[in-house]
Amino acid sequence: MSQGKKIIQPPYLKEGDKVALIAPAYWVAQEALSMAGDVLKSWGLCPAVGVHTNSLNVDAYSGTADERAADLIWAFEDDDIKAIFCSRGGYGSIHLLKRVEKDIIRNHPKWLVGHGDITVLLNATVAAGMMCIHGPMAFQIAACQEPSITITRNMLFGTLPQYKIPGNPYNRCGHAEGVLVGGNLSSYSPIVSTEFHISPKRDIILFVEEVEESLHAVDRLFYMLRLQVNLERVKGIILGTFNSIRFDLQFGCVEQMLTAHLNDLDIPVCCGFPVGSNSCLPLIEGATCSLDVSKDNATLSFNIDGSHQPYQIEKTGEQLMR
Repeated sequence: MSQGKKIIQPPYLKEGDKVALIAPAYWVAQEALSMAGDVLKSWGLCPAVGVHTNSLNVDAYSGTADERAADLIWAFEDDDIKAIFCSRGGYGSIHLLKRVEKDIIRNHPKWLVGHGDITVLLNATVAAGMMCIHGPMAFQIAACQEPSITITRNMLFGTLPQYKIPGNPYNRCGHAEGVLVGGNLSSYSPIVSTEFHISPKRDIILFVEEVEESLHAVDRLFYMLRLQVNLERVKGIILGTFNSIRFDLQFGCVEQMLTAHLNDLDIPVCCGFPVGSNSCLPLIEGATCSLDVSKDNATLSFNIDGSHQPYQIEKTGEQLMR
């Protein structure tokens, strides 16, 4: 399959680089941004905070959609800024899609970092032709939780993880290569068939996660994906964490339900990968990856420039051992 336009890999960070903290969705306390800034300073970086991050709008968002978009545009267009950290998700990032031109993203290569509702911005970034990081938010960086924060820092400075996780009874064995895309299921499903999704010419490895939804809602969202995505281009699937799911259907777990829906696909499926709202190991969206799945374990490697460090998860969702 033709792979289309090249996806740019932003430069890795170096000590002394300026980075931005912005709030594209829900409002977050300035204290959390200040604490995140202190952590980033400990990494040798120079954080700058978007001017609208404290502009509470309708008792929910961090400013109006225009204000939030202005902070994102500022962070991309300032070429002294080398990475952009999103403060939190919640809801609201979708408001920004039509307000930020793709050329603004593609012409100013830098890392965008976030997850959850930020899924829409990450996929819009890949659609614009640039890699980004599905990783911890600023409020999580402020808490300085391990291991995802350390891995994210290493990734931004050029040391990429090669993940190995334990097997799962619902795994489907096999090997796959493709561009990694996906994210939070509720945020990802609405944009899959739009201009803010990766070119349909590319083979992909798809990852999804969800939190605080009912099982039937997860089922509906997954079926939405199946109706919109050309399944011939999906070479592998990664099911992340599904936290605080309300079980209103008679399945033992989310993986049991979703893998049953994939019986017609002869592709590897990795279940239980620790990526989601609580366990957010960083992933490089837009990067070409290799996925190998067996009953005993699954490995994910990023086939891009950088040094590579193996990381083994001894028990899913718990301590990561180096």
